[in-house]
Amino acid sequence: MKTSKTYRYQFVLLLIILAILFFVNISLGSVSIPTKSIFSSLFGSIDNETWNIIIRDFRLPKAITAILVGSGLGISGLLMQTLFRNPLAGPFVLGISSGASLGVALVILGSGLFGGVFAGLLTTKWSIVIAASIGSFLVLLAVLSVSSRVRDTMAILIIGLMFGSITAAVVSVLSYFSSAEQLQQYIFWGFGSLSNLTWTELLIFTIIYSVGMVISIFSIKALNSLLLGDNYAQSLGLNLKKNRLLIILATSLIAGTVTAFAGPIAFIGLAIPHLTRQIFTSSNHKVLIPAVAIFGAIVMLVCDSIAQIPGSDYILPINAITALVGAPVVIWLLIRQRKLIF
Repeated sequence: MKTSKTYRYQFVLLLIILAILFFVNISLGSVSIPTKSIFSSLFGSIDNETWNIIIRDFRLPKAITAILVGSGLGISGLLMQTLFRNPLAGPFVLGISSGASLGVALVILGSGLFGGVFAGLLTTKWSIVIAASIGSFLVLLAVLSVSSRVRDTMAILIIGLMFGSITAAVVSVLSYFSSAEQLQQYIFWGFGSLSNLTWTELLIFTIIYSVGMVISIFSIKALNSLLLGDNYAQSLGLNLKKNRLLIILATSLIAGTVTAFAGPIAFIGLAIPHLTRQIFTSSNHKVLIPAVAIFGAIVMLVCDSIAQIPGSDYILPINAITALVGAPVVIWLLIRQRKLIF
């Protein structure tokens, strides 16, 4: 396996691109702010208090959220693809997103079926975040419970898909008894959004995200061993059950938190690991994990910048942009390479 030193120039280039796109993302919006004022606001203060508020309380948290979401979903997808040795696996393959969607559906759509039981929960934005977190956590507990009793890794994948099917069925029942207004609100949540987080919410997001990333970093040796199969990993003395649980836990923490705070954002987790492997032709997760994190953040910033429609007051759904922009790129790369690097 190639070491990270082999790719130091690629890492430096990606970090420079990330910094440029971070500033470009902050500079875009319905209110035009001079470049000099943006720099002054980020590293000091400016006389125009309105611009200060726009930059520090809206644009800066949104750009940081884009970095966390892009890198988090990319890492989660990489972990799942390695664990299941399946290039089509993504961060939500265990049903984490479906669990979050069910929690939100119970809050938004539940009043249509249960009357006023859930109607009072819509008073704050935190109710949506808490509902999504609880839904993700319950699915996580179910998957962890099952994975501790099942030896076959592919069986866990199938069970995760079944959990997703069950939650999707419950959401369909709730949708049937809901009003048009409730359905619209649920659909808007499903579009995903990076712009609704306060600094307090962003702090909580970052803490949980960091815990998942630390677990991922400590799982690098196990991930490299799993590339050659479960039997080979066990022959190296790897505790397969323990490390499998840690990888699932890391993925669930990151993907579940992203879904709770930003909504179910598609494409990024599935595609970013494959796009990164086109640049970093290494199977060493010591290289892939930081590379996927940086590349995921870059792609997310690009998608968010496009979603803002520069020069317009409209903001397109981030979920639509990630697929519309990213999917053709992946198709083109795979056709050009004529094979999937995995």
